[in-house]
Amino acid sequence: MKFVDEATIKVQAGKGGNGIVSFRREKYIELGGPDGGDGGDGGSVFLIGDVNLNTLVDFRYSRQYRAESGGTGGRRRMTGKSGDDLYIKVPLGTMVFDEETEEQIGDVTAHEQVLCVAKGGFHGIGNVRYKSSTNRAPRQAKPGTPGEARTLKMEMKVLADVGLLGLPNAGKSTLISSVSGARPKVANYPFTTLHPNLGVVSVDVSRSFVVADIPGIIEGAADGAGLGIQFLKHVSRTRLLLHLVDIAPPDESEDPLEAIRIIEKEMVRFSPELADYERWLVINKIDLLPEDEREQICDDLVKRLDWEGKVFKISAVSKQGTQELCFNIMDYVDEQKELALSEDKNEVEVKKEKIPEE
Repeated sequence: MKFVDEATIKVQAGKGGNGIVSFRREKYIELGGPDGGDGGDGGSVFLIGDVNLNTLVDFRYSRQYRAESGGTGGRRRMTGKSGDDLYIKVPLGTMVFDEETEEQIGDVTAHEQVLCVAKGGFHGIGNVRYKSSTNRAPRQAKPGTPGEARTLKMEMKVLADVGLLGLPNAGKSTLISSVSGARPKVANYPFTTLHPNLGVVSVDVSRSFVVADIPGIIEGAADGAGLGIQFLKHVSRTRLLLHLVDIAPPDESEDPLEAIRIIEKEMVRFSPELADYERWLVINKIDLLPEDEREQICDDLVKRLDWEGKVFKISAVSKQGTQELCFNIMDYVDEQKELALSEDKNEVEVKKEKIPEE
């Protein structure tokens, strides 16, 4: 399936049904009075999160969506039928913006989360509602109001616990395929990954995390070079970044230190906040180094880099060191989830304290 992470659509909520002017006319009943009913409310347009979707590709072919309008009111005080609401399924991680004002309308991050993007029109009023002691036979009715119309720009950011960073051919796709059930394309040439791949890593019966294989970034990505920033933005949704580096590049003139610096530079240019994310260094392809020189070469890289964070030495192909890496990631993800829950509880308690007692 083609991966699409941006789309623009037009949505139109339903118009409110008109109220009518009508008078009761029955045999043997004098002065029947007004009996014109109200119209029905127009249908609204909602986005609803669907965990089974992972791309916005459907919106490339269907760009206009319209909810049902409300029905016109009837005689005998009958109210018109309300228009049916329209629900549009979107993948989790979809951010929605009003294209005209550039205002963010909302963010769909949970399964079956509902977000209203266009409110239906209010129903019109029939003449029976205008009846009063001084106006026994009103001949006025109110039409329904039009529904909201908007052009929406939708932007999807992959939701994952862990994001993989690194230059092309650093071994990101190989790592995600060796520790999860995902099967991204793996080949011995750059840019084999053309869209993010998600993999679920299970370390225990009830413990797992989601890892995202982000397409390779090259120098100048923040300015649109290579795959540009169209996928760099996806790492902003993760809890942890793994920075993979090829310790034994085919070209001996290539320095792993420079490969790391290129990614760091592009991250800072794209988003200074992103550069402050928790990031672990993962030295990959250690199986290609002479066994008696591995530790020295890896330690030398860490020393030249002046790296203060966690460091892991692995071989994604032979799965050497990958189990230890996954258990450490799982512990970190669990800690972050517990921290987030405690912060939410504290926020709720603070709000309760601010509510005045009656």
